[in-house]
Amino acid sequence: MSQSTTNQSAGNQPAGSSEGPAKRAIDANEAISWFREASPYINEHRGKTVVLCVPDRLFGSDLLAPLTHDLTLLSHLGVRLLISFGLRSDVDARLKSNPSFHNGRRITDDDALQVVLESAGKVRNDLEARLSMGLPNTPMAGAHLSVCSGNFITARPYGVHDGIDFQHTGSVREVQTAAIQSLLEAGHLVLLPPIGHSLTGEVFNLPAEEVAVETAAALGADKLVLFVPELPKDDEQAWVREASAEQMKTIAQDQTDESVKLTYQRAAAASELGVPRVHLLPDTDPNALLRELFTVDGAGTLITHERFETLREASIQDVGGIIELIEPLQQNGTLVQRSREQLELDIKQFTVLEREGKIVACAALFIGPNDTAAEIACLVTHPDYQGQGRAAKLLRHLTKRAKRLGAQSLSIRTTRTAHWFVEQGFTQSDVNALPANSRESYSESRNSKVFEKKLLN
Repeated sequence: MSQSTTNQSAGNQPAGSSEGPAKRAIDANEAISWFREASPYINEHRGKTVVLCVPDRLFGSDLLAPLTHDLTLLSHLGVRLLISFGLRSDVDARLKSNPSFHNGRRITDDDALQVVLESAGKVRNDLEARLSMGLPNTPMAGAHLSVCSGNFITARPYGVHDGIDFQHTGSVREVQTAAIQSLLEAGHLVLLPPIGHSLTGEVFNLPAEEVAVETAAALGADKLVLFVPELPKDDEQAWVREASAEQMKTIAQDQTDESVKLTYQRAAAASELGVPRVHLLPDTDPNALLRELFTVDGAGTLITHERFETLREASIQDVGGIIELIEPLQQNGTLVQRSREQLELDIKQFTVLEREGKIVACAALFIGPNDTAAEIACLVTHPDYQGQGRAAKLLRHLTKRAKRLGAQSLSIRTTRTAHWFVEQGFTQSDVNALPANSRESYSESRNSKVFEKKLLN
């Protein structure tokens, strides 16, 4: 390209515009970097079964378009998808009489059932149309996604509760897993309307979330995704990133919004039914689904019986992760230099915090065979995970370990984090507080400060 052409192209950009080759290159590099980081998750999710429940409040919103694009992308990445969808808002708008609910569940009379059936057909067709889009210059250009639905849910009447007859409202009795599996294996996305059919030929209105939960459990799905207007918070109003089923049930009891409470309870129930991972995602974030599935920290709350973040003793396989964690601090002089060979020799002294396969914090405990003084070294937390109590957690763990090994005092050497250790109960001391081997390796040139804490039995 000639110089004159280059200048002319640059001059044609709007005044004040941030767009241009440099800006586009930065954006492209960020996308490439994200794609590389996401690659382990792409491989992990291929062939996995994921059930999502799309609430009715997303229909008609700006979030539905990016969600359907993301579902198409997931399907092409080899994820087996089932989509349950809600109808409440549409049904309420179509009813001639006021809708009736009890404990968050619709009381479905004859008129309401007819409206439910009409709404289910409309929404199903709308979703099928969206998932069939393949227009040029759109995220779904050239995509072809086969979508199927059917009578996969056998239902029974919900019955009479608190003296109230729920009439045509039902609950899930059985999921026709063989039929669903055959469609998933053939590469179809399966839609699950909130409708069930009984063995006697009746039709029942079902809660969409219940359909999603029961289907995920019956299929042995790898993930269940539920969308919520607000993510769970703890007693200090901080976002709960991970919870057990029991914790989720406790959080649910404090909810004043009945629909949110039910969603939390159903998430806990799905976990107890054996769904390995249940994800609660904010229904206000158009990127929440991809962030949750393809980034370390995700975008929502994970309910699982498994440990999302594990504190454990280090193994030789962790040496690379520890080096990656401590290397920047070794380069800037915060930590003393440790070679790979030395780390391999000392690896049994290390404890790590692992998050989704990534070492996010580490520390080592050194104590001689007949020594009553122990030393904590190399206490490091990744910058992205600082300020959340991980260093204190490692310190508590190693303090208990030192006591079990017979230590009567615990020491550390530091050049830049003295105040933090003072907050943890350490007081400034001298080299004599260190274990014998550590005293021998003390570097006068580094001029590290020594802090000590007496251990009470």
